[in-house]
Amino acid sequence: MAHLISFSRSRCTTAEKSSDGIMTCTCRVTDNLLDGRVQIQASLPELEIIAAESRFDHCRIKGMAAAEKRLQNLLGVRIGPGMLKIIEGLMGDDPACVELAYMAEECCHGAILSLTKGSLKKAPLEPADSRDFFSNMVQKNIRLHNRCAAFADGSSLLDGVDFS
Repeated sequence: MAHLISFSRSRCTTAEKSSDGIMTCTCRVTDNLLDGRVQIQASLPELEIIAAESRFDHCRIKGMAAAEKRLQNLLGVRIGPGMLKIIEGLMGDDPACVELAYMAEECCHGAILSLTKGSLKKAPLEPADSRDFFSNMVQKNIRLHNRCAAFADGSSLLDGVDFS
C-alpha cells in the first residue's frame, strides 16, 4: 500500500497597540515541522522595529537556533513596502531563515493591516464609490500596496493607479 504524506498548518497573526506607542505583532505557526512564534515590536507611528524574538516549542528544521539570532538583524528596519526582500536580505536563505523570514513578514503585514482598520470602516457602501475610495486610500498610504489581494497589482480597485 502506498504511503500517504499528511501535512497540516495552522497560522495566526495578531497585532496589538499599547498605550506607550508600541505595536506588538505575533505570528504563531503550528505544523508537522514546527510549533513556534515570532514576535516583533514596532514604535508608532514610524513603525520602526525595536524588538524581535522567537520561541519554538517543537522544531524539526535544522539550524533554527542560529537563524533565531539573525532575527536581531531586523532591529531598526521600518515596516513598509518591500519588506519580504529586506527581511530575506537580512536573514539569509537557509531553510530555518526562510521560515523565520516568512513569520517576520507576517508580523509586518499584521501591523500594516491593523492600522488600516479605521479607514476601512469609512468606506462607502456603493461599489462605484468604494473603488475611488480604496484607490485613493492606497495612493495616500503606499504601505498598503500589495499587502492583501484587494490592494495587489491587477486588482480592480487599483485600475489606473500608477505606483512608479
